[in-house]
Amino acid sequence: MKVVLFCGGQGTRLRDYSDQIPKPLVPVGGMPILWHIMKYYASFGHKDFVLCLGYMGETIKRFFLEYDECMSNDFVFEDGGAKRQLLRTDIHDWRITFVDTGQSTNIGGRLLKVREHLAGEEMFLANYADILTDMDLDAMVSAFRASDSTAGFCCVQPPYSFHLVTTRENGKVARMMNVKESGMWMNGGYIILRQAIFDNLFEGEELVIEGFDRLVKANRLYAHKHDGFWMPMDTFKEKQALDDMVAKGTTPWQTWKAPKPDARSAVA
Repeated sequence: MKVVLFCGGQGTRLRDYSDQIPKPLVPVGGMPILWHIMKYYASFGHKDFVLCLGYMGETIKRFFLEYDECMSNDFVFEDGGAKRQLLRTDIHDWRITFVDTGQSTNIGGRLLKVREHLAGEEMFLANYADILTDMDLDAMVSAFRASDSTAGFCCVQPPYSFHLVTTRENGKVARMMNVKESGMWMNGGYIILRQAIFDNLFEGEELVIEGFDRLVKANRLYAHKHDGFWMPMDTFKEKQALDDMVAKGTTPWQTWKAPKPDARSAVA
């Protein structure tokens, strides 16, 4: 399946980086978070990407145009560099479509602007370019197929500790509950869509507000619960936490490194 990645945001909460590079290129362990996300999808056999560009989109184009696989893989160097033999490859079998979808376009608008590049796709994947997970994507796709839904997404329990409060009319607190004990789940991205999404989303609308609301009312929206690793990179603190995980060799989102009894294959 094709993978649509929304790469147009400015990442204002990572201002130290976003003044110089777009958020998808902010590094995690030396490589852009966008690279990690694309490697995740590729590990499940999905290697045809559509990048929705916006803020500093030319920088993302340049990253791939100048990409040198020798810098991220083991290789043999001979004859003073005249011969190079890669022992492992990264992106040689990827197909990437770069589409300028505007500087301030919302997610729904970006999706509408790449519709022509999704022609013929019964289903396709979509995601934000700043979230990492170890979710079994094959399992989600299979469950989505069985759900007879138009759209679906990964949902996770809130990763941070805060309290929900219920009050009485006089302002007195009636109940306090840690959000992790509430049974609530939140949208975690890693979206899967059918072509019918374009019958439920219109110009100027937001995908997860108007679009998904229509699907909820029609009983056509699926949520795939994931209780494993999931982490966004919205703040410098989260970026530092991900860098620390790489330094310690604890990288559950790097599914391409996980031992697999059988080779993964794309779900057509």
